[in-house]
Amino acid sequence: MSEGIPLNDEDRIPWLCELHDILRREDSSRQDVVLACSALKKMYRRVLASGASAIESNQPEQPGENSALKILFAHLDGPRDIIAGRLEKRKGHFLPPELLKSQFDTLEPPSAPENFITVSLEKSLPEIVLEIENAIFQGEALLD
Repeated sequence: MSEGIPLNDEDRIPWLCELHDILRREDSSRQDVVLACSALKKMYRRVLASGASAIESNQPEQPGENSALKILFAHLDGPRDIIAGRLEKRKGHFLPPELLKSQFDTLEPPSAPENFITVSLEKSLPEIVLEIENAIFQGEALLD
């Protein structure tokens, strides 16, 4: 990406599997985790929740199966011009602004039955963080 070449599925899947393993380890230790990454496709989010098995089986998990991690995905949504403006202000970031189009082309916004919230990037950073925190705490109350 730093060379201006977008990643493909073959580039992303091993990295997502590693992230799943980290999430699984933390979950086993009863640790709460916040992970920030661009899981642009539904398949990528499935890999984060279920690991490599999500690649082999494109079937949804059966009721009662507990193999998938319980993850709340926060979909940060905003107009391309706002995101482009923020990218241009970043210094030393690996994603050059020229790759923004490829990110939007790859994006499959979350949809039911995925566990997600959509947060507008037109809000201030404190408002975005608060909205995500509220969704996390509300979800924890529902699980108790």
